[in-house]
Amino acid sequence: MVKWMSDDRLERLSGEMGVGLTQGMLQDFKLYKELLKEWNEKINITTITEDEEIDKKHFVDSLSPALTNLFDGDESVIDIGTGGGFPGIPLKIRNRKLRVTLLDSLNKRIVFLGQVIDNLGLKDIEAVHGRAEELGLKPEFRETYDICVSRAVASLDTLSEYCMPFVRVGGHFISMKGPEIDEEVKMSRKAIETLGGQVEEIRYVQIPESDIVHSLVVIKKIKPTPKKYPRAGGKPKKSPIK
Repeated sequence: MVKWMSDDRLERLSGEMGVGLTQGMLQDFKLYKELLKEWNEKINITTITEDEEIDKKHFVDSLSPALTNLFDGDESVIDIGTGGGFPGIPLKIRNRKLRVTLLDSLNKRIVFLGQVIDNLGLKDIEAVHGRAEELGLKPEFRETYDICVSRAVASLDTLSEYCMPFVRVGGHFISMKGPEIDEEVKMSRKAIETLGGQVEEIRYVQIPESDIVHSLVVIKKIKPTPKKYPRAGGKPKKSPIK
């Protein structure tokens, strides 16, 4: 039997952050990285292409939601605007019991994600081509997930309208943000409350061996989202709930 050499850097960084990885997981990340770099030469998946930067800014950062202890069982998770599979695939690699949906609006990325899923032999995970404002209204997606997570670049009030409709009452929406989040959270409280949510926690995460600090805005779903949300036609971005 071949004994795989560990990726010392990723093993060290994840351990320092408090999310340990087994040798099998590290090998999955190694293959994931190879596929990401290979496909990135054909389609635009990420501007982060150096091994160390991928480890820190994609892999370790994507594992940070696991620090909330909300991803330790067989939770159903939807990753909105997943791009290259972040954070959904790293969270799935860490805990294969998770049931994961990766949602992205660019079909080329969905094809790439399908290849990653197949090559890593991941089960109970699918990559879906679509827009959050459309799928969030469909019964098979609406309020069916334990957790919605997103690293998408949008203001929290806009992102909440895209993401909260997917979360069941009692579940959570986790928005992965930068360090300066207090004012944005304050400005988004009306939207969050209107959509049925309540800010439960803001957790700041230091990416080891860097000066990068990110935040996890953990929002609990305490009541159903009104049926008129999410609005179509780009309204969540053009005129966020105030």
